[in-house]
Amino acid sequence: MELLKGRPESAEGRLDKEMRVYDLLDSLGVEYGRVDHEAAMTMEACDEIDRVLSEGAEEPVAICKNLFLCNRQATEFYLLLIPGDKPFKTKYLSAQIGSSRLSFAKPEAMQEYLDITPGSVSVMGLMNDRDKRVQLLIDGDVLKAGYFACHPCINTSSLRFRTGDLMEKVIPAMGHEPKIVEL
Repeated sequence: MELLKGRPESAEGRLDKEMRVYDLLDSLGVEYGRVDHEAAMTMEACDEIDRVLSEGAEEPVAICKNLFLCNRQATEFYLLLIPGDKPFKTKYLSAQIGSSRLSFAKPEAMQEYLDITPGSVSVMGLMNDRDKRVQLLIDGDVLKAGYFACHPCINTSSLRFRTGDLMEKVIPAMGHEPKIVEL
């Protein structure tokens, strides 16, 4: 694995949804590093990727957990960004957002609203949520890091860019207002 700067030289073999992520970041003037790798389905699989993403950074970089959740009736959907090493307990989140009985949303909803499949969940999928059906929730600890890492809507690549760019450029461009939570 190697840390590369910016978008792939060619779109060959890449999905349209991945290329749209690069288009968005480039249009916003966001500088980003990219690592191409085998499919990463778990946080443990991201450990080596994190090491490569950290090359040349002022601090370690880690991909955060991206959890796609819903209420019991599957009428409200949430994308939670939380540090990868932080345990997730639904009762603490439920109290902060006023929604009881949170659970993981079905893959069909993930595909419908974010154009993402399990294992590839990413904040970048919000660019596909044009009807704003998904509420973005960010654990405050995610914002303490200088860098943010995520998949570009596919789990065979990972990106690194400044957390400030996430909050000041990327999320506003996608039209979502994040709610900061403390877990």
